[in-house]
Amino acid sequence: MEYWDIYDKDRHKTGRTMKRNDWILKDGEYHLSVLGVIRRPDGRFLITRRIGTKAWAPLWWEVPGGGVRAGETSGEAVIREIREETSLDVSRVPGHLSYSYHRENPGKGDNYFVDVYRFDMDFGPEDIVLQADESIDWKAASLDEIRQLAAGGVFLHYDSIRTVFEDTDSRQGR
Repeated sequence: MEYWDIYDKDRHKTGRTMKRNDWILKDGEYHLSVLGVIRRPDGRFLITRRIGTKAWAPLWWEVPGGGVRAGETSGEAVIREIREETSLDVSRVPGHLSYSYHRENPGKGDNYFVDVYRFDMDFGPEDIVLQADESIDWKAASLDEIRQLAAGGVFLHYDSIRTVFEDTDSRQGR
């Protein structure tokens, strides 16, 4: 069973945990998630397509990511999530935390912070092995292709993370 730390509104751990996807959070409590945007030298980005059995946004396109496990940092989580979902190891490539945002869903038990990371890495078909219970397809998409998917309403989180696709900064570190 996977557990997530519970945070307060100031992003301090409360000392309590919750079961993964067990939406029990009170207003003012949050869990932490991560997203990893991977950009190739040719300017294309790794995107994956969610499996059709997902309860939320089935068959939509997205970037790798997921929940931060209890005791894990967001940097550790984004490296783990990318590796689990795509088999890519971004632990030693140029990358950085681009920014964080939060969402509040009053009365729904699902408030969250999201740390969005950006990595610069070359990859090809021989490097990608998808996690079967997460994704059914992937592609190296141009910014225009991603914008088209978003305009069609089938790209998850686009409005929240679009600036990381447009960021040409090559800072390093985590």
